[in-house]
Amino acid sequence: MGQGQFLMPKTVLPGVAAVVADSDRSFPRHMHDQFGIGLIHRGAQKSLSGRGMVEAGAGHVITVNPGEVHDGIPLGEGGRAWRMLYLDIEIVRDAIADVREKDHGSFEFAYPVDTRPLVQRFNAVFSAMTAKERRGETLHGDETLLMLLADAMETTAKPPVMAVPDHIRRAKSSIDDDPARPFRLTDLASEAGMSQFRFLRAFAKVTGLTPHSYLLQRRVHLARHALAGGTPPAEAAFTAGFADQSHLNRVFVRQFGVTPAVYRAAFS
Repeated sequence: MGQGQFLMPKTVLPGVAAVVADSDRSFPRHMHDQFGIGLIHRGAQKSLSGRGMVEAGAGHVITVNPGEVHDGIPLGEGGRAWRMLYLDIEIVRDAIADVREKDHGSFEFAYPVDTRPLVQRFNAVFSAMTAKERRGETLHGDETLLMLLADAMETTAKPPVMAVPDHIRRAKSSIDDDPARPFRLTDLASEAGMSQFRFLRAFAKVTGLTPHSYLLQRRVHLARHALAGGTPPAEAAFTAGFADQSHLNRVFVRQFGVTPAVYRAAFS
């Protein structure tokens, strides 16, 4: 697969999508609404993460948590190639609860670049879940995924977490609750009890994104779910609160590297 090309996400189990990519594209700051774990098998990249700036090269496992702002910039010529599994939050939390044999509590991947010996585990999971003939592989996929998550949670470093102040949380929750509706900066700032400029700076410091960028992230994920369910791009754009389909196209390509139409076709 050449530079800039992607094999689009395929749902391999309910709530689990597999992605294969080979690209020299730089991805801007964005976030996912799922857990992600993958492997770089050629080239290298640097990226912002919840733990600061990190670099990953061939043979490194990479992870991302839901809502974690990150980007991706290739290092050197030729881009990089990687494979990823994206897992719904409930799948990971249920698996962790099973491993711990108690209420799941909170969990997050602690290493955005994980150099521990997880490569063999990840490759086993990915192979089992993306086998062309999955009959007889379902049990294998279940087993390998559970073991990978169990290994990933062991001896994790617990980094300091920046608390979200209540006034910022209120404004953020307004966006999370209904991202498709129109917002004004003055309304969000008023809800936070701050001037617009102070709110803008405080929101960006806490979340890593400006309020508008955060809103676009929430909207693009609304559209992504609609597209995966077969909704036409124009309707997905309207449902998610974009001005029109062309606006969705620009945001979607910038984040995922393909158009909404191509993404939708991958799930048909």
